[in-house]
Amino acid sequence: MEKKNFITDYFDHFKRVAFDNSIEPLLFELSKILRRASSKGNKVIFAGNGASATIASHCALDFTKQAGIRAISFNDSAILTAYGNDYGYEHWVSKALEHHADLGDVTFLISSSGTSMNLINGANHAKKAGLQVITLSGFEQNNPLKQLGDINLWADSKSYNTVETVHMLWLVALCDLIIGKREYSVTEN
Repeated sequence: MEKKNFITDYFDHFKRVAFDNSIEPLLFELSKILRRASSKGNKVIFAGNGASATIASHCALDFTKQAGIRAISFNDSAILTAYGNDYGYEHWVSKALEHHADLGDVTFLISSSGTSMNLINGANHAKKAGLQVITLSGFEQNNPLKQLGDINLWADSKSYNTVETVHMLWLVALCDLIIGKREYSVTEN
């Protein structure tokens, strides 16, 4: 494929995935859920692997600092290594939730493929503990993580870069929706 067509096709695919009409109502619903949880003193917990871990960390910071929604990320190296070593990598998220989550907290579990066992086990634990489970995934529409969410933001792509970028876009849009504007000072909050 010629380079010009590659980029045109790439951006067309990205636009189709990112601007799926089904996402807007979910973002409005999530803004209500997060405001309600925050008003009750609850927090938002983010977890993911690899690039999804960086998205989790970035969003935990922005939701707390910019939107005033208390949020944490489980992607600190000490949590990952201690919980992974002591409980097995596939159980580190569920054990971290067991130790850190409170009834009424909201969990965002991010996996490009939706097949990461640590996040699937985390979702199962969160549901049993009565936590709200929000999933962000891509690849197969019926992936295992998506089957466990109360609200699911699914990116219709099998491209890691597309799925991860779209997840980030959706989450920062949610953050700005809660704030109520696109442009603001990062030092006033």
